[in-house]
Amino acid sequence: MARSKRLRHRVPVRLRQNWRLVALCAAFLAVCWGVFGGGMIRPYVTAAGTAEAGAAVTDLTGGRDLFDGSAPHDIRLTFAEQAYEDMLAAYFKEGEKKYVEADLVIDGVRVPSVGVRLKGNSTLRGLTWNGRGQGGFGGGPRWGGMTRTGLKAEEPENLPWLISFDEFVKGRRYQGHSQVAVRPAAMGSATLLNEALGIALVGAAGEPTQRSVYSSFTVNGRASAPRLVVEYLDEGYAERLGDGVLYKALAGSSFTYKGEDQTRYTEDFKQVNKVGGRDLQPVIDLMKWVRESSDAEFEKGLPERLDVESFARYAALQNIMVNFDDMAGPGRNYYLWYDTRAGRFTVVNWDLNLAFGGDPASGVHDTIRMGGFGGRRLAQPQQQGREQGQRQGGPPDMPGGSTPPGGFGPPGGGERPGGGGMLRMGHPLKERFLANATFKRLYEEQYRALYARLLASGAAADLLDGLVAAYKLNDGADTATVEAEAQSLRTFLRTRVEALASDEAITGA
Repeated sequence: MARSKRLRHRVPVRLRQNWRLVALCAAFLAVCWGVFGGGMIRPYVTAAGTAEAGAAVTDLTGGRDLFDGSAPHDIRLTFAEQAYEDMLAAYFKEGEKKYVEADLVIDGVRVPSVGVRLKGNSTLRGLTWNGRGQGGFGGGPRWGGMTRTGLKAEEPENLPWLISFDEFVKGRRYQGHSQVAVRPAAMGSATLLNEALGIALVGAAGEPTQRSVYSSFTVNGRASAPRLVVEYLDEGYAERLGDGVLYKALAGSSFTYKGEDQTRYTEDFKQVNKVGGRDLQPVIDLMKWVRESSDAEFEKGLPERLDVESFARYAALQNIMVNFDDMAGPGRNYYLWYDTRAGRFTVVNWDLNLAFGGDPASGVHDTIRMGGFGGRRLAQPQQQGREQGQRQGGPPDMPGGSTPPGGFGPPGGGERPGGGGMLRMGHPLKERFLANATFKRLYEEQYRALYARLLASGAAADLLDGLVAAYKLNDGADTATVEAEAQSLRTFLRTRVEALASDEAITGA
């Protein structure tokens, strides 16, 4: 009896006092083991009632509309040099893009403690620090007929930046934006007029687009020529689209069904909004259906899952703009917007810095290639691509044996770019769409309408003139450079109008 009492006193007091609760929990676990066995339970939220994490608390109005191109703008960043060097060290050693805490003055309004980090993938492959790149080599080699811009860490005012208003102050936005991107002088263009024009054309076509504006830009007292500031597709952007979920296709992603385990898609898509309230299941369902549906099922069922008119305009715009790096390009530059009420997707344009960079004589049904190295017909037998889940396309021939920039390599393995790696091209959804006779006709209809509205009417040239004027409003504007680049684009647009005017898909012959 004494021994039993001694053993009982070795049990903690709180445990003895709550022995009934402990016993009940143990019984519950035993029942769970009997029902579920040793299987793993993955908690995925699919209901739409959960409050979204990171909801906005403060929205700063600022002095003027950030994306008003009729007025000059001014952005000034200040951060500690040591913090900047630590950020560079992390990027050059590990490829990690860390945030630095900075003070921001935007159009005269001070916003303290913003987060800034490097932005981009292939663009940053040309970045050097003390004359050496990530792999210990100098930057700026030629590729695909273009010169990769030699970005230098010693010139932070010229680098591509992502500015986050809520990285260090949670819930803060600026005019509805949690982030904005400052584009570099890249891909052989000092002004990025081509990207600004592409963004404007998408908006003129009535498709979801980013907004952009030119602004003077200063980092730690170092000023640059005006930079192109671009709206980032963040939570605020998703809210403005309506009731739904926005998904970003990641660089190097695939549109391949890998089963129902959502953890297998972490390198393919990132959910932008409603995190915790929605998940990736709609995208997984779409990928599975695109892979497994028959041709007849695809034609009949796609309009229930995708805004096909919008997608036809999307595909037509990529060809009109001669944009080689769209959703089917190596950068996988697109977002998916899922309208929860309609239960279908819209493809959203993203990253048009390679627009107007290919062959201006490309036809309506030509595949756009990097640097204008010819093309092949878009509408091809798609059976093999459907069975494989994703088609691998070869790259254009590179002059002089040069290779494409880093980041333009095969996702998920393969040889690294710069070491003979191949460009990974093609997208199952786009290929099946354009290979279907019904959707091909829809594509041609939308193409003809856009050709008349944007090109033949002179609207694209007018938009270009407006962008040049907006650039010149800002301090540090390089008038000679912007006029030279604008003239090249005007010539490109004229050639495009003339080349397409005789295309059978435009004439109806």
